[in-house]
Amino acid sequence: MEIRFAFSPAETKTMDTDRLRREYLVENLMTPGELRLVYAHVERFVIGGAVPTSGELRLEGDKAVLGTDFFLERRELGVINVGGDGVVTVDGAEYALGAKDGLYVGKGRRDVRFRSADPNRPAKFYLLSTTAHAEFPTVKITPDEAEPTHLGNPAQSNERVIYKYIHAKGAKSCQLVMGMTALKPNNMWNTMPCHLHSRRAEVYFYFDLPQDAVVFHFMGEPSETRHLVVRNEQAVVSPPWSIHCGVGTSHYAFIWGMGGENLDYADADPVPMAVLR
Repeated sequence: MEIRFAFSPAETKTMDTDRLRREYLVENLMTPGELRLVYAHVERFVIGGAVPTSGELRLEGDKAVLGTDFFLERRELGVINVGGDGVVTVDGAEYALGAKDGLYVGKGRRDVRFRSADPNRPAKFYLLSTTAHAEFPTVKITPDEAEPTHLGNPAQSNERVIYKYIHAKGAKSCQLVMGMTALKPNNMWNTMPCHLHSRRAEVYFYFDLPQDAVVFHFMGEPSETRHLVVRNEQAVVSPPWSIHCGVGTSHYAFIWGMGGENLDYADADPVPMAVLR
């Protein structure tokens, strides 16, 4: 399990491109035949990708990192499939996940496994986990059940649909809030005007990007912005003090996931356009 540490705004604004990418960008999550995990000290997120090919992949914790006997002993997990059809098995119960189907897995589940329906078109399971102090049922969520909300307009190039999978009025959780945003064709801006989540941290996972396309992900303090060039199926860790927005060279989708003080999806601090630098 790779480790990522937390950094202050003062440290972050001194980083060059390579250092910024090393600390905040998570590459190579979706590797065929592997389950990869990154532990971020920002909100103690675990960010992962599982791409089963020839057989099952099992979610296992690293006791040296987590200090527990199994991964979900004191954690909860969100899963969204961004590939071919697959199955997640939770303590023997099977959940079939098609493209963009989600699954919430509660604290205390001991055995979580991933497999693809067709190894030649493998599932790609994006994983995000936060610490948890209460147990909630395992729940499958389809995009149609995820409260689709239409926002933005073509004039601002940000027409998009937001899907809320795990939140206070959807699949219940201890502290994880998770969902997906899909931009309409010919729209490239997400989450603009931007905002801060002073009481929560967030992770963005970008996908459905063409091979030759990129997203310019903006981060940093409103008066000290930085950017990361992000490619398909890469993730960005966003601490509470940082803005998070982006613009692509093509339309795309991204999965957002938050953890922190509350489960209020709308709890954000807007940043006036006039103060951005």
